[in-house]
Amino acid sequence: MVELNFSLIDFEYMLLILVRIASFMFVAPFFGQSGVPAQAKIGLSFFITVILYAVVPEPTLDYESEIGYGIAVLKEGITGLLIGFSANICSSIVIFAGNIIDMDIGLSMATAFNPDMSLQTTVTGNLYYYMVFAFMIASNTHLYVLRAVADSFYVIPIAGAMFEWDSLLVSMTKYMTDLFIIGFRIFLPFFATMMILNCILGIMAKVAPQMNMFSVGIQFKILVGFVVLFLTIFMFPRVAEYVFDELKTMVVLIIEGMY
Repeated sequence: MVELNFSLIDFEYMLLILVRIASFMFVAPFFGQSGVPAQAKIGLSFFITVILYAVVPEPTLDYESEIGYGIAVLKEGITGLLIGFSANICSSIVIFAGNIIDMDIGLSMATAFNPDMSLQTTVTGNLYYYMVFAFMIASNTHLYVLRAVADSFYVIPIAGAMFEWDSLLVSMTKYMTDLFIIGFRIFLPFFATMMILNCILGIMAKVAPQMNMFSVGIQFKILVGFVVLFLTIFMFPRVAEYVFDELKTMVVLIIEGMY
C-alpha cells in the first residue's frame, strides 16, 4: 500500500519552485516566444516543478508571516526572471548586427515587426534572429538553458537569493561590450565590401561625371549586399556559436551574482 504525505509546508515549498520556473519560462529564449501558447508554458512549468520537487534539496523556509512568504515568492520570481532574461538578451546581438548591415547596404527602411521582441527590426536582423533559433534547437542549446535553471536550485537555495547588484552591473557591462564586439565582427565583411564599393563609385564619379552615381550607387549597394549575404551565410554556424557562448557566459555570471 502506497502512502503519500503532502503537507502545507510541502505545498509552499513546491509553489516557490513553480514561481522560479514559471518566471523563467515566460522570458527565456525559445520557451518564452510569443508563438508558444500560454497553456503550454504553464503546463511545462508545472511538469518541471513536479520533477524538481523530488530531487531539489529542501531548505528550511524561515519566515514568520504571510509578508515573509510573499517576500520569498518575490525573490524567486526575480531569480527566474533574471536567469531567463540573461539568456534572452543574447539574441539582440544578431538584431544589432542585422540593423547595422541593412543601414550600410541601404535596407534600413525595410523593417518588419518582430513579435518575440515587440519591436520593428530590419530584414537581415529578422533573418539572423530566426536562424539563431534554428541553430539553438539543432544544437540543443534550449535544453542547456533549461538545465541551467534546474541546476540553479543547487547554487541558489529556495528563498535564499542574495542579489549582488555590483556583480550584476559588471555582468551587464560585460554583455554590452561583447554585444558591440560580436555585432561588429558579423558586420565586418559587409563593411569592407561597402568601403571598396564606395571607393570604386568615387573613382567612377571622377572618370564619368555625367553618370548619376547617387542613383547608381544605391542599386549597386543593395545588389552587392545581397551577394555578400549569400557568400557569408555558410559562416553563420560560427556566428551562432559566438552567440551561444555569450549566452552561457551571461547565464553563469547572472547566477553568480545571486548567491
